[in-house]
Amino acid sequence: MLTADGAEQRIKELIAPENFWITQRFILQFRKVMAYYRCAMMEIETKCNVLNEEFSLQYDRNPINGMKTRLKSMESIRQKLERKGLPMAPETVEEHIHDVAGVRVICAFPEDVYRIADALLAQDDIVLLKKKDYIQNPKPNGYRSLHLIVSVPIFLAREKRMMKVEIQLRTIAMDFWASLEHQMRYKKTADFSDGLIKELKICAELSAELDARMDKIRASVQPKEEKAASDT
Repeated sequence: MLTADGAEQRIKELIAPENFWITQRFILQFRKVMAYYRCAMMEIETKCNVLNEEFSLQYDRNPINGMKTRLKSMESIRQKLERKGLPMAPETVEEHIHDVAGVRVICAFPEDVYRIADALLAQDDIVLLKKKDYIQNPKPNGYRSLHLIVSVPIFLAREKRMMKVEIQLRTIAMDFWASLEHQMRYKKTADFSDGLIKELKICAELSAELDARMDKIRASVQPKEEKAASDT
């Protein structure tokens, strides 16, 4: 993966010297847009932290085990726009690329995934643009996660901007499987035979069974007030 400086250098190499001022202007515009995406990620992180604190006070436990954020690199964005046949421009990125900013929310139990998702989407400043439930309907390889594409406002000095963020919500078990599967799939020396693909899917099913078993244990020991809230 190219660094930010490396990506900028690549763009400069693709543009003729006489058009260098265009390069400089583009990079400044691009940096500004990426800063907006970072602000949007911080907004989602803050909302999740507030919900986690509220549920901790209400139920005496934290439904969110951790969070990770990631911002697509300039090179990854360029490649995605190229595959779509679209020009590399800040306005094109905002309109057509929905996963530039990503927040991964790792929850303790499957029920927590939906509880946090419902609480986020109930907030009047979040707009749901797209939802894919890979927990109820796993991918063929066994991947499970709840994906939300949302639009969230960021408040700047002189304006309010709506920015898109992809939120992935999953349990610890789902994240463990997905992280290791990703590492192995993108390892240059990996040979993904049919047998290996089958074995990974079996592991995904085992992690799903683990989630189900742990959820049953949680349900048997959870406080009465939490059970009452989950039944509503």
